[in-house]
Amino acid sequence: MQDIQNKQSLANNHISVDCVVIGFDGEQLKVLLVDRVGEEEGTVYHDMKLPGSLIYTDEDLDEAAQRVLNELTGIKNVDLMQFKAFGSKNRTNNPKDVRWLERAMKSRVERIVTIAYLALVKIDRTQDKKLDASQANWVALPEISVLAFDHNLIIKEALRAIRQFVEATPSMLFDLLPRKFTASQLRILYELIYDQQVDVRNFHKKIALMEYVVPLEERQQGVAHRAARYYKFDKKIYNKIRR
Repeated sequence: MQDIQNKQSLANNHISVDCVVIGFDGEQLKVLLVDRVGEEEGTVYHDMKLPGSLIYTDEDLDEAAQRVLNELTGIKNVDLMQFKAFGSKNRTNNPKDVRWLERAMKSRVERIVTIAYLALVKIDRTQDKKLDASQANWVALPEISVLAFDHNLIIKEALRAIRQFVEATPSMLFDLLPRKFTASQLRILYELIYDQQVDVRNFHKKIALMEYVVPLEERQQGVAHRAARYYKFDKKIYNKIRR
């Protein structure tokens, strides 16, 4: 709720945006979360939430999502996709959430509908550096505990949406991988996205059927195990096939 106090007259206190930014670091899927600081019975507490806040009357939803993400995490110019609205009457059932929100907004809170946005990104040093000045952190999916409001549900629905998007547009996955990647790296990403183990032999057969996944002559170097072949994603072949 950064800067709410300064723009209270502009804020719409019934509509918010929440951003689910899911990143891949080569080994794990992680969610970008921000630290929430509150006070209960004189004791200060810290917990986590998705980057989210209210929208202002002079901005549209897409602008609000980009602004909120940048204000709370330092990250900008991310391709955010609007994927679902959450408007259950139970969103503000937890008195702790309501008290925190009312203190942040300096006004009474009854019910808030949030418009959720989703982005898939490759976690790299550049993005990590941007987080240094904020209260945001990458948290691995299995390590996410109970979040504020209904943010656990929003993440669950975001993962469901990602699977649907990947089925329709497989090229999305390759934006999360290095320019040259191994079959193992691609398989790990598939397993994380679909939350299930993939048979290695069958996966190699699956790759062979992907004309746009092109094997290279180059192999890994300096590894203790058998050096794996590198592959690349050929966007021209992909676009030609998808037409």
